[in-house]
Amino acid sequence: MTETAISQAVQITPLASPMAQSIAGQELVAFHGVLTPRKFDAAERETAALLSGVAVHDLGWLRRVAVRGEDHFRWLSGMVTNTVNDLGTNAGAWNLVLNAQGRIQGDLHVWRESEQLELEIAADQYDRLLAHLDHFIIMDDVELVPLTGETALGLSGPQAAGLLARLGLPALPEPLTSARATWDGKELRLVRAYGVLAPHYELWVQAAQIPALWKALVEAGATPAGADSLESFRIAEGIPVYGIDIAEKDLAQETSQMRALSFNKGCYLGQEIVERIRSRGSVHRHLRPLELAGAHPPAGTELTLEDGKPAGQITSAAELMLSNGSRSFALGMMRGEAELGSHLITYSAESATGNAHILAAPPELAVGEQHSESSS
Repeated sequence: MTETAISQAVQITPLASPMAQSIAGQELVAFHGVLTPRKFDAAERETAALLSGVAVHDLGWLRRVAVRGEDHFRWLSGMVTNTVNDLGTNAGAWNLVLNAQGRIQGDLHVWRESEQLELEIAADQYDRLLAHLDHFIIMDDVELVPLTGETALGLSGPQAAGLLARLGLPALPEPLTSARATWDGKELRLVRAYGVLAPHYELWVQAAQIPALWKALVEAGATPAGADSLESFRIAEGIPVYGIDIAEKDLAQETSQMRALSFNKGCYLGQEIVERIRSRGSVHRHLRPLELAGAHPPAGTELTLEDGKPAGQITSAAELMLSNGSRSFALGMMRGEAELGSHLITYSAESATGNAHILAAPPELAVGEQHSESSS
């Protein structure tokens, strides 16, 4: 599909739009339902910034929705899998959204600021999730109000806090917290998101400020990173994406994402199934992070045990480019028998063949020479 054809169906982000016009050869790619830059530099340089320096990237695919009305806490708590009422101010939680049969309809973050509640939703889930949630506003004093006009840039890497300090912005010590600050005389909302291999921040400003904020972050030492490197990095972190690694047919515990579940919050849609699984038994498959020995296969590739029995299926895979070589990682929905013992797990798809093993902990990644912010 040509870029013109894509742009007719997918919205371009406030960052990508001026870049596509001013930077010759800037390639855009569909990512989380928007068009965003594919890459800025060699993959190993972008990865080095994510792992040992600081990278700036587009978050124009995120959408925010205010949840308002007298019943907003009670109603929202009954719609999502994680805590709402017990959220601290300036805190957030990742949630799954289920139907009555316990099947996953999507995922989102809930943020609390004083008595205000907001949802943060990926653009490719936005319309569907809002329609699902709106269907359950019946006799409740609740209104879902899209918050337009603001968008975000991401800042990722172990040196992110130092860069924020140089711009006069606070570094947040804990993930899933937020703060208000001032940058360039205007209000900025700073969010620290969840991360495994590196800290991740979101910087929310008016869309018109995005080019200036991008310039300031790059001049302060951040290395621009595109969608390809970010996708490879999130697979290495073992962070699943709805619509890729998590599907509508899945049950909450099959995702292995217990950080999205609260068992102390009271009733919510689909809770009966979640609680039944917790109290009476377990599921027979789990989403697991994998490391691959061999070329990374396409999504949907079947995994096989040494006796020829099925072990599971790859949901996403990527090669992480490092300055001292590359390593391949994946997420896969694994059968229970593949998790018992130390089985040899293999795959074969077109020209991609190799072995896979389940990671019990996040990988330790060496990037060769340390990436410094001053080198950007």
